Amino acid sequence: MTTSSGHTTAILASKVKGTAVYNGNGDKIGTVEDIVLDKQTNQILFAALGFGGVFGIGEKYYPVPWSLLDYDEDKGGYVVPLSEDRLKSAPAYDLKDLTKHDGSLGSIRETSYSYYEVTPDWH
Repeated sequence: MTTSSGHTTAILASKVKGTAVYNGNGDKIGTVEDIVLDKQTNQILFAALGFGGVFGIGEKYYPVPWSLLDYDEDKGGYVVPLSEDRLKSAPAYDLKDLTKHDGSLGSIRETSYSYYEVTPDWH
């Protein structure tokens, strides 16, 4: 699925991990901590955004549909159409829980797509 600016070029997940994420106002709101993949369908389930906590302690991870992340070369990071408050109110998990039961713990993917009002791409 392409991003709003049409980016479709392949990228290594290792290059995405740790990349800053900004809101539409240009404020840094977190980083991409990981990308959760579905090994059977070859799809990205979601990006795991992290913010909060100190040195990784107390940090929660927010599963965000990949299609919401739009890479901005000038910023060297991703821009999402979300305010920090909207992200803080989003469903959040411990990183290890994002892959429990194939990412279906509490229907994480479905909950995330519904919260961000993104049309599921797996139907």
